[in-house]
Amino acid sequence: QVQLVESGGGLVQAGGSLRLSCAASGLAFSRYTMGWFRQAPGKERDLIAAISWTSGNTYYSDSVKGRFTISRDAAKNTLYLQMNSLKPEDTAVYYCAADTWGWGIRKSSSDYAYWGQGTQVTVSS
Repeated sequence: QVQLVESGGGLVQAGGSLRLSCAASGLAFSRYTMGWFRQAPGKERDLIAAISWTSGNTYYSDSVKGRFTISRDAAKNTLYLQMNSLKPEDTAVYYCAADTWGWGIRKSSSDYAYWGQGTQVTVSS
């Protein structure tokens, strides 16, 4: 049984930092592409960062490039998202997700088979 559990969300002032974690069980990290999505109220769930476990390639959306960093710890089977210079527009529910096609990075949420429950990030101005 695959389980993804996010943690690390919370309330932070603009300009601050947070680190999200996604602990995975029941899947072999080495075979998957892992991504972080976010969804703000009334908006679609969008991919903001991803890493291909096989190739090591990463992807960042333009909205977070240069501020967020995705990383992984294979020994702990954990995915991270370091978020710096946070802005009020970063406020959303953040989800980690796993794509069973680990050779590249796909951007559609429909390509990701497994999802965490989400963690709220709120950035105050």
